[in-house]
Amino acid sequence: YRILEPLIQLRKDGVRQVGRALGLPDELAERIPFPGPALAARVIGEATPERIATVRRATAVVERLLRDSGAFQYMAILHEDHVTGIREGQRDFGQQIEVRCWDSLDARTARPTRLPFDTLEALAQQIVQQVPGIVSVTYNIATKPPSTMEAV
Repeated sequence: YRILEPLIQLRKDGVRQVGRALGLPDELAERIPFPGPALAARVIGEATPERIATVRRATAVVERLLRDSGAFQYMAILHEDHVTGIREGQRDFGQQIEVRCWDSLDARTARPTRLPFDTLEALAQQIVQQVPGIVSVTYNIATKPPSTMEAV
């Protein structure tokens, strides 16, 4: 065997190339990139077990709805601030999820994917309904740079 080093220096597109070269099935080699520090990198502020569970639930919705979008990467990010919402006629101070979805070749530069508004509405509706405590969903439309793919 040969040791391939330094793998740690590969970027997202390089990892995909290595996966294909190793003969990994497409569902592994072409899957969306996932942050090295795991879901904690998608929690702004303190990454408590509860907050990680929240972003995990939102991530499941985002991945299910955007799987066939053709985007390079997509994710849910849990914000730290609480926002005002209304549930059952009562004021509800809940949390906010930001959805990011990127078109890119190599992750060095990226543009937000132009998702249909129906898709954005479905994302917001399902996240608010399926993720306890979420009252607001936003979609990031800033390019990389100056924005980044991950939040933290």
